[in-house]
Amino acid sequence: MPKLKGVAIGAGYFSKFQYEAWTRIPEVEITALCNSNKERAHAIMTAYGVKNHYTDYKEMILKEKPDFVDIITPPETHFEMCKFAADNGVHIICQKPLAPTFEESKRIVEYVSKKNVRFVVHENFRFQPWHREIKKLIDNDEVGDVFNLNFRSRMGDGWGEDAYLSRQPYFRDYKKLLIYETGVHFIDTFRYHAGEVKDVFAILKRLNPVIKGEDAGLMLLNFESNTTALWDANRYNENNFKNPRYTFGEYLVEGSKGTIRLYSDGKITIQNLGKQETEHQYIHNNIGFAGDCCYIFQHDFVSNLISGTAFETNGINYLKTLKVQEAVYKSAETRLPVTII
Repeated sequence: MPKLKGVAIGAGYFSKFQYEAWTRIPEVEITALCNSNKERAHAIMTAYGVKNHYTDYKEMILKEKPDFVDIITPPETHFEMCKFAADNGVHIICQKPLAPTFEESKRIVEYVSKKNVRFVVHENFRFQPWHREIKKLIDNDEVGDVFNLNFRSRMGDGWGEDAYLSRQPYFRDYKKLLIYETGVHFIDTFRYHAGEVKDVFAILKRLNPVIKGEDAGLMLLNFESNTTALWDANRYNENNFKNPRYTFGEYLVEGSKGTIRLYSDGKITIQNLGKQETEHQYIHNNIGFAGDCCYIFQHDFVSNLISGTAFETNGINYLKTLKVQEAVYKSAETRLPVTII
C-alpha cells in the first residue's frame, strides 16, 4: 500500500523527538513542515529528510493534501489548527497540553468529533516501555488486585535563577506548571493502570520564586476500582540517576499478591508476598525521549489509523484525564477533596 502522507507544524525543543521517530516508521513520509523560524525549520529538514517548508500551515495543508497533520505547537494555537485540519478532512495528532483551559479542550474535541477525521492527543507517557510492561503484569494478575500506586518524581531542572531557560523557558511564565505540564502525564498513566478516578486531593507549592506556577506537590487519586495513587513530585530537587528524565522517577505498584517496582534506570522487579525480589526481563532502550515513547506512540497511531482501531488517547478519553487535572487544581485551591463528576 502507498505510504501515509504526513505534515507537521512546529520546530520547537520537543519536536525533534517526533520528527526523528517518523523516520523509523516505514509506512509514513513527512513531506513538509511549517514554522516561522526558517533557520530552525531547515535544521530539522536537513536532519530528518523533510522536503518542503512553509510559514503558513493553511497553505501547507491545502497544497500538500496530507493524510494527517502532527501539531507540535503551544496549546494556545491548537484550536484553530485542529479546526482547519478537520475542515479539510485531515487526521490529527495534537500535542499536549491540548489547550490553555479545559473548556477550550472540550471545544476542540467537540468540533473535530463532528468531522470525518480521526483525532488523538500526543500523550506518550503511557507508551513508555516500562508502563506498557507494568500494564501487562497487572492484567496478568502478577501481583493480584492492585490497591496502591506510588510514583516519586524529582526532575531537578527547576532550581536556580536560570531554571528552565536552557530547554523550555516559557515554563517560567506558566501560572500552572507542575500538574498542567507534567502531572497530567501521570494522571493519564495512573488511569491506564487503574481505571477511572473517583476523587482527588492535592497539595501544590512553588519552591523556586523566579517562576510563576507550582513546581512541587502531592497528588492523591482514589479510583472506582478502590485503588489509590500518589504522585509525589517536584522539579526543584534532583534524582541521583544520571538521566532523571528516563523514567521520571521510581514507581511502586502494590497488590494483594505482592509488589512491582520500577527503578530510575528502567529496571522492573516483582516481589510476591513471602518471596525475594526478582528482576523482570523486558526490552527498553535509551533512544529518543523516555524509552523511545514518541516512536512507540507514533507507531501505534499509524497502526490504528490503518486498521480503524480506536486510539487510546482519543479526544473523549483524554478529556477524562483533563477533568481530573481540573479537580487537582480545585483541590489544591480549596484544600479539600474533590469528587469527579
